[in-house]
Amino acid sequence: MDSVPIHAIAEVIQLAVAPVFMLTGIAGFLSVLSHRLSRVVDRTRLVDRFMHEISSKEHQVALCKEVRSLRKRTWIINWAIRLSVGSALVICVVVMCLFIGDFALFTLGTIIAYLFIAAMLLIILSLLLLILEVTIHTRNMQHDIEHLLVEPGSV
Repeated sequence: MDSVPIHAIAEVIQLAVAPVFMLTGIAGFLSVLSHRLSRVVDRTRLVDRFMHEISSKEHQVALCKEVRSLRKRTWIINWAIRLSVGSALVICVVVMCLFIGDFALFTLGTIIAYLFIAAMLLIILSLLLLILEVTIHTRNMQHDIEHLLVEPGSV
């Protein structure tokens, strides 16, 4: 195998730095999404528990609406996570292609460009889902049912 000059490797590493920083940003975003998901799951468990303990039909209907909303939020966050992870995976492939393309006999520039565009589209869709989830959460806060989530004996 031919020896690759160190300056050539250094240039590829410099090209790969931006996508690697993007991976760091995606990791932070995934942390936010995971935290939101755990909050929704905790809230779903709480509402489920009270729904079975409350005897008032009116309160049960309100809690059922809350559970439906929480399940919708869970679905949205799960898809946002999937899209973000997909974006991160595509970025990893971009970095890999940068190295392969620099040392291979064929050009991967067009493939790298399309992969980067795909990664950006995935993260954009994930961010849009986050906006949707936050909107649903905010709307539900306006119709807050905290007064229903009291100890079962006091209702």
